[in-house]
Amino acid sequence: MKITILGAGVIGVSSAYYLAKAGHEVTVIDRQSGPALETSFANAGEISPGYASPWAAPGIPQKALKWLFMKHAPLIIRPMMDKATLAWIAAMLRNCTSARYAVNKGRMVRLAEYSRDCLIALRDETGIEYDHRTQGTLQVFRTKKQLDGIGKDIEVLRADGVPFEVLDPDGCVAAEPGLGRVREKIVGGLRLPNDETGDCFIFTNELAKRAEALGVRFHYGVDIHAIRAQCDRIDAIETSIGDIEADVFIGALGSYTPALVKPLGLKVPVYPVKGYSITVPILDESRAPVSTVMDETFKIAITRLGDRIRVGGMAEIAGFNNDLPERRRSTLVHSVEDLFGGAGDQSRATFWSGLRPMTPDGTPIIGRTRHKNFYLNTGHGTLGWTMACGSGRVLADLVSGNRPEIESADLALSRY
Repeated sequence: MKITILGAGVIGVSSAYYLAKAGHEVTVIDRQSGPALETSFANAGEISPGYASPWAAPGIPQKALKWLFMKHAPLIIRPMMDKATLAWIAAMLRNCTSARYAVNKGRMVRLAEYSRDCLIALRDETGIEYDHRTQGTLQVFRTKKQLDGIGKDIEVLRADGVPFEVLDPDGCVAAEPGLGRVREKIVGGLRLPNDETGDCFIFTNELAKRAEALGVRFHYGVDIHAIRAQCDRIDAIETSIGDIEADVFIGALGSYTPALVKPLGLKVPVYPVKGYSITVPILDESRAPVSTVMDETFKIAITRLGDRIRVGGMAEIAGFNNDLPERRRSTLVHSVEDLFGGAGDQSRATFWSGLRPMTPDGTPIIGRTRHKNFYLNTGHGTLGWTMACGSGRVLADLVSGNRPEIESADLALSRY
């Protein structure tokens, strides 16, 4: 079939690769000058299936009130009274129950674990390099209350057969020697040894090259004006280079998907939750992390990427806003310097922000819409890098008429 993918981030490119492997004629269009130049550009770098959890969780409303008064808050809500923001927040709050959290986390872990397996197979098959490491993730707890609160997460990990280790401070230092200088600040940790790290931007660009070798055509610098539909099918995409026709169309535009499909009568509950990162050159290897460390207090991920440290996190509800306030940078610097002081050269750090496409239940939207030849692969939130390969593979199977290797019915837009 002739397939057109809208979006060349890690989700769009992964979808293109697997669809081309399945024998389809694939075209990808994107408004940027190359792959992965928006949300996929400088994310936290962690591939953490076991930490695949929805932000909507029991106790979050109470924590959110506390976070509003923290100097280095993991959640920031700017004064926004527009209908879309209020509706998304209300939907997220409805998912902050124990029952919904268990369902949402279970399906997120299912997809993320599958995606990790797909990434390993892809790496073995192609030899793709992207500053990757396979040394696990360590979630660090600074308070006993945090450590005592991991019971429900462990239940899900155990039910899904995800290996994990609950560590005391000495165990945390053994896993991440750079924490030895701040051992007294740590009460314990949760380590997932099967997690990985890697540079999503490098990966996406390298995968795009391999997709091109399979016949995928990429058109960059193309603005998408509208989707033209008739009855229950999409006829064409109206773009700055003319109308593009295909047998199947796939929306993988992240946070920009809802506005594009709204004229079709499709309500896609994806909101642009803003995240920040800094990328810091390493000065002292002995002080640097060896993999990913999750600072639970500030919800910050500190990841080793080759000779750099990527520090990413925070969730800011501010609409389509990509400014770079210095106070957000100070939160990232505080977290990495407090745990790995002196490891990186902050004077040469680069500061970035991206709009994560977040659903209110945390689970991405993958599958066919009510338009028979229009599919979605969007809404991955903070886990686009973690879920990319699995999402692309599931989508390719669905489009090809094959049964995906994991349950996927509950990933579709119809769940809303």
